[in-house]
Amino acid sequence: MTTQLLVFGVLGVLTTAYAFWVNRWLFGDGGAGRVGVLEALYYLFGVVSVCIGWYFNVKYTHHVGSQASYIAYTKALFANFAADSAAQDYIMVNVVLLPLWTIVDGRRRGLRAPWIFFVMSLFTSLAFAMAFYLAFVERQERVRRRTAGAVPAVAPVGVDQDRTAATT
Repeated sequence: MTTQLLVFGVLGVLTTAYAFWVNRWLFGDGGAGRVGVLEALYYLFGVVSVCIGWYFNVKYTHHVGSQASYIAYTKALFANFAADSAAQDYIMVNVVLLPLWTIVDGRRRGLRAPWIFFVMSLFTSLAFAMAFYLAFVERQERVRRRTAGAVPAVAPVGVDQDRTAATT
């Protein structure tokens, strides 16, 4: 175990714990209740993703040694044209779209500190952060439906979503 891996691991755990702590109202009394099937699947795939990703990150760090850094890692993503395509997609999603999506959507849904999911992705994995964001949203939607008289998540065809939410 290198110092860098230990630091990243601790930061990954801390950012994840912070996401749960700041949104603890979703998990306590009056929250969403038990973990639902879809929420459980999100957690499962997030944990599987971070385990597989960390396996390869540990191998990479040991292979590269003291040269391991975000810059070296990012350069290694661009090994050939196929990797270049996937790398630019990954970077665009992780650095631009994930923060925009989680911050804007999270605020609209009432999640607290939705920016933490982007920060979490820097220390865990993109899939882990996305999966946990989706699990929190699923939990928050269950709370919303229970407290707002079960407004449908998707408005019927031809009905304006804002008008539907305002009339119920």
